Amino acid sequence: MSSDIVITHGLRTPLAKAGTALRNVSAVELGRQVVAELIARADLDPERIDDVIVGCAGNPIDAANVGRVVALRANLPRSIPAMTVQRNCGSGLEAITTAAERIRAGRARVIVAGAVESMSNYPLLYSEAAVRQYERVFRARGGLARLAAILGFRPRHFKPDVALLTGLTDPVCGLNMGETAEVLAKEFAISRDAQDEFALRSHQRAVAAEQAGAFDDERIPVFLPPTHAEVVGRDIGPRAGQSLEALRKLRPAFDRRFGTVTAGNACMVTDGAAATLVMTERTARDLGYEPLGRIAGYSWAGLSPRRMGLGPCYAVPGALAEAGDTLEEMERVEINEAFAAQVMACQLCLRSSSFARDELGLAAPVGSIPDERLNVNGGAIALGHPVGVTGARLVITLLHEMQRHGLRRGLATMCIGGGQGGAAVLAR
Repeated sequence: MSSDIVITHGLRTPLAKAGTALRNVSAVELGRQVVAELIARADLDPERIDDVIVGCAGNPIDAANVGRVVALRANLPRSIPAMTVQRNCGSGLEAITTAAERIRAGRARVIVAGAVESMSNYPLLYSEAAVRQYERVFRARGGLARLAAILGFRPRHFKPDVALLTGLTDPVCGLNMGETAEVLAKEFAISRDAQDEFALRSHQRAVAAEQAGAFDDERIPVFLPPTHAEVVGRDIGPRAGQSLEALRKLRPAFDRRFGTVTAGNACMVTDGAAATLVMTERTARDLGYEPLGRIAGYSWAGLSPRRMGLGPCYAVPGALAEAGDTLEEMERVEINEAFAAQVMACQLCLRSSSFARDELGLAAPVGSIPDERLNVNGGAIALGHPVGVTGARLVITLLHEMQRHGLRRGLATMCIGGGQGGAAVLAR
């Protein structure tokens, strides 16, 4: 990876549990606000932008290329092209790495790379049987034939398929994401207590970060349409009063009888958006910017969809190798907390000699991630996981954390539904 590709600015909206504060804000509007604010804070002439790349896992049906719609709604010049990328949970990181590749290839100098997700607005779908019945109504000729077709509807035809649940179920292995977490919890004997303790720590750290103002530089307020008089300024998710007692009362969500994964030790379904400015270091100097950090290396990897939560273990070695770094040199690590069991399984595997040998073909373990360096400001269990946005959010949170504390190396990584992993090493 060329060392001169940098991120100069990175912002995100508040993250809000689906169905709460941002439920009436579309993905386009979330993206519009964060992109417009990004450009305003950078004091950047929009004519200097060469492309816009936006990640989104659940593309809204009324904005098929949501990246282009976001760019136009943010009043960027019509001459600037824009596209949407989809790599499930890794879509936001995909937007950033795609921008890096275009810049490295000399096809652009300045790119807005961001991500949007409004999980509150994922649609309800008609079943296939209902669709067939509607077809009969539309094709019927004459009033009696149409009436007969209408009378063919049954109550079952009006029970919708929930697009969110369908989208979070892997079509190859047949497991939903929570069930894949149960696979890892059982394989690595990760107890319910350990998962709940991890979840509690996520809330405690997120609340402490909020109180310390750790998110102030990365987060913008969202002005709620249509009047834009109401404002959402904080994340809707972290619980100051969370306790082990409350977490222990929750029933398993995916394996009612033998499971250990609950709504409390798993991430929340969430709305949000994020945006970054990616450019060459020379361009940053010309524009008078002090970069937040450079993209030192990144990697994507595939694995069994049943064990998708181990994605970071497969992607991290490649990112470290490209950056010329070791895991021990990472002063901060952000692993998306899809599930407590999943993150803990990754920690175990990264320091395992047998996993390194048998799964990665390496002579030695990848390395250890001390708890005091991992997700120090909380993670998705507390903050939430707007699926397509999280990859970008991890990068933005990590870069601002590194800037605050004068740190030089950081790692952002995540598992990805469908059996993939993504990782990026960031340097200052």
